[in-house]
Amino acid sequence: MKDNIIDTDDWLFEITPKNKLLSLNLKEVWQYRDLLMLFVKRDVVTVYKQTILGPLWYLIQPLFTSVIFTLIFNNVANISTGSVPPFLFNLAGITIWNYFKECLTATSNTFTSNAGIFGKVYFPRIIMPFSIVISNLLKFGIQLFIFIAFFIYYYVNGASISLNKFTFLFPFMVLIMGMLGLGLGMIISSMVTKYRDLKILIGFGMQLLMYISAVMYPVSFFVEKLPKYAWIVEYNPLSFVIETVRFMLLNTGKFNISMFIYAISITVIILISGIVIFNRAEKNFIDTV
Repeated sequence: MKDNIIDTDDWLFEITPKNKLLSLNLKEVWQYRDLLMLFVKRDVVTVYKQTILGPLWYLIQPLFTSVIFTLIFNNVANISTGSVPPFLFNLAGITIWNYFKECLTATSNTFTSNAGIFGKVYFPRIIMPFSIVISNLLKFGIQLFIFIAFFIYYYVNGASISLNKFTFLFPFMVLIMGMLGLGLGMIISSMVTKYRDLKILIGFGMQLLMYISAVMYPVSFFVEKLPKYAWIVEYNPLSFVIETVRFMLLNTGKFNISMFIYAISITVIILISGIVIFNRAEKNFIDTV
């Protein structure tokens, strides 16, 4: 009988719940980097695999949305975009907003949509939301290419648009949007394991959040029309990022260093909170999903 007893020291790995709520275990994530890239490939390929237009939907969605916003908010509602062409103004906001939206909505379904995998195979669960943020960078890159094409078109035709000295911070703005989407998505994903109603509210919540994030209007317009409620937009880190991206790429508006620090602080707080809640839910989510 003693021959059949296996010493625990003989195991290569011992799988136990995490003790530290803030643990990222980046060393283990690096060991599973091939799996991370596999999930990234899955997210990119399978979404439009059986569609007629395939990846062209990456281009169609922001273009059609920009046209609709231009017709409704600029032509009908007469919202001024200054010297910037309204279509290009809207396309800049929609491009960066879509990256945040895709990161948040996909990450918020991490536990429920991958319960089958999580219940059978071990790997660092944090890999899944990481893969979503990385795969959405490719979609964002395609949409950014479309924006650049229209930027060149309007610039050649004499539009009053230009880059400025703060444009080098643009990748950092993208990083802030990705981290905000990741942090909020992990918080929602952890809560959805117990409260399924939240999954239904995500779509409505994203629409409401878009309207208070200055996607289709300049922040100055909201301050002018509704000064009593302007703080809702002004202290929204998303609206700051979107407004700043327009300033960097179209040279409209201004750069506020204090709001820049504020947006970074809020992003770090949300991301840390998301990691803590995600790690906590990881320990027993399989019992509730």
